[in-house]
Amino acid sequence: MGERELKLLGTWASVFVIRVRVVLNQKGLKYEYFEQDLTNKSELLLKYNPIHKKVPVLIDNDQPVCESLVILHYIDEAWSKTGPSVLPTDPYERAMARFWAVYIDDKLLLASVGILKATTEEAKADKIIETMAGLELLEETFKKCSKGKPFFGGETIGFLDVTLGSCLVWLKATEKVTELTLLDEIKFPKLVEWTEQFLSADCVKEVMPKVEKVEEYITKTLKPRWAAAAASSK
Repeated sequence: MGERELKLLGTWASVFVIRVRVVLNQKGLKYEYFEQDLTNKSELLLKYNPIHKKVPVLIDNDQPVCESLVILHYIDEAWSKTGPSVLPTDPYERAMARFWAVYIDDKLLLASVGILKATTEEAKADKIIETMAGLELLEETFKKCSKGKPFFGGETIGFLDVTLGSCLVWLKATEKVTELTLLDEIKFPKLVEWTEQFLSADCVKEVMPKVEKVEEYITKTLKPRWAAAAASSK
């Protein structure tokens, strides 16, 4: 595929947007970024994602692609000869990467955010247990997928790396807000080592927000919003 006009609609704190930006950087693709306010959705967002009205949206020559994992697949296929592959070449390994990516989004991410949203200590404890169980599974998955190499994808950052890696800043911010230790070096030594490798990559550092900024966003914006929503539902 030749030179394309690429645009990305996103929000700075979204894990789903972060992962797309990491892959665009890794592939060396130039794109124009449009920060969105999801409390006041732009005409651009409503035009290009009229069904879900969510970010990220990648616009390739005026053709929109929505949903972060779908976008990662699209980038990898559309620019297969540019930069490193995102998905493994082996069919089984590709299937396993997809499986664990969905697990991260549907289970781990929801559980970790649930720690922040919990309105009782019992609910919070349940979400902590779910999060730690998820991290334990991913510790074992890393050992199998990496085969002794630095990343889930082997020598280079791949599909599963960006899917989990985009959540790291939120996990770290959750630790600060709650004074918990989630990424425990004793329990999850391989994940902790991988975390350092992932966050030190140039394609990641360019787009990953600071933990302190996400922490402030959680405490000053999200927590009051969640509290108001919980109060109104009673």
